[in-house]
Amino acid sequence: MTSFALWEQSLTGTVRTGAQIPDEYRIDRSGFTPVGAPEVLVQAKTVEDVQNAVTYASDTDLSVVIRGAGTGLAGGASAGSGSLVLDVSGLNRITDIAPADELAVVEPGVITAALDAEAGRYGLRYAPDPASASISTIGGNIATNAGGLRCVKYGVTGDSVLGLSVVLADGRLIHTGRRTAKGVAGLDLTSLFTGSEGTLGVIVSATVRLQPKPIDTVTIAAYFDDVEQAAAATTAVLAARVRPSIMELLDEASLRQSQDFLGLPSDAAGAFVVAQTDGFGAHIEARIVQEVFGQFSSRVSVGDDPQVSDELLAIRRAALPALERHGRALIEDIAVPRTRIADAIRAVAEIATRHRTAIYTFGHAGDGNLHPIIVVDRDDPDAYDRAVAAADEIFGTALSLGGTITGEHGVGILKRRWLERELGPDGVELQRTIRRALDPTGLFNPGKTV
Repeated sequence: MTSFALWEQSLTGTVRTGAQIPDEYRIDRSGFTPVGAPEVLVQAKTVEDVQNAVTYASDTDLSVVIRGAGTGLAGGASAGSGSLVLDVSGLNRITDIAPADELAVVEPGVITAALDAEAGRYGLRYAPDPASASISTIGGNIATNAGGLRCVKYGVTGDSVLGLSVVLADGRLIHTGRRTAKGVAGLDLTSLFTGSEGTLGVIVSATVRLQPKPIDTVTIAAYFDDVEQAAAATTAVLAARVRPSIMELLDEASLRQSQDFLGLPSDAAGAFVVAQTDGFGAHIEARIVQEVFGQFSSRVSVGDDPQVSDELLAIRRAALPALERHGRALIEDIAVPRTRIADAIRAVAEIATRHRTAIYTFGHAGDGNLHPIIVVDRDDPDAYDRAVAAADEIFGTALSLGGTITGEHGVGILKRRWLERELGPDGVELQRTIRRALDPTGLFNPGKTV
């Protein structure tokens, strides 16, 4: 076994141990706090650093917790006793942009918005846009198969991933996928690693698809009397065979908070929807969306220049920071069939009342992905326990409506006990079998997902 001193000297990046490790490396944005603290922190700079760290952890019986920006919301990057935190945020180069092939090759620590900005220099963009795009990394987005506002038209992160380079549990480096627009040689290992939440290997490079930057963008916003009308309007838009790039919904409580946060006058609306159309047919599609919204509401606004569009989108973007003023915000994540959105929001409101808990619901109406935000009053000693009980009921509601316990945040540690209820015991065991095949000793992220 290589001594610690010799191993440390072999690394390009930084190594910290014990009390030298900042406390922030124990947790991610979920706020989940594990037992104990990590033993070693490796801030990797190269692929070789990653391979050496994985090999060292295996030799010394440490588990490996892979970390990027720490913006995860399911506890997947939390690291306690007996762990080596492998920070890959230092692998942050965009190594290639190929405009003619409409793709980029990036390291995992590249900030999502930075890739989008760089692609913009070539008239392209990186379509996935999680709300954390300005702070989250590509590697973390791939690990959780992150979503975002534009999912309704452009899909989740995995729909833009063409290939990966991954360090396995035995230190080997493999390459999956391709640079071509299509390819079906062998099993789809790229999709297997995408969304695996750091349990199968360490992503050290990704080849991702870029999209042409839309020539036009139009934003349409509407206020509705209640959530039922708003949900019916969004369903009717999609039934008209229009595909907005964005279609977001806020319930009444979320709308009030956003308006107050932005200093806007409050009105009698019971729900708010904002949609965007883009591309060569943006104005044609926008007219259809406007007409459909007009069947359910008389308060419809349209903007086709960036300033007006930003103003109409501001209410949606302000929802979370508005809520975070009032306490700890537990950002939950469910998805239901689009036709059941109103049922889900109504059920969440009933759960909030029953558990005497403040819950605000907004989310991606275009794909049925909702975010019930539970705000925990820090001055109420029983508030957190009531919030946890409410969250359990919310997940059960999602499943009863034919939905899922997570549309984009992942399972991590916080939703692990709900996974079998959704997948069934045989489905969970199959996933565990695959995990054991790639990581027989349980090196990567033990206790997370399956």
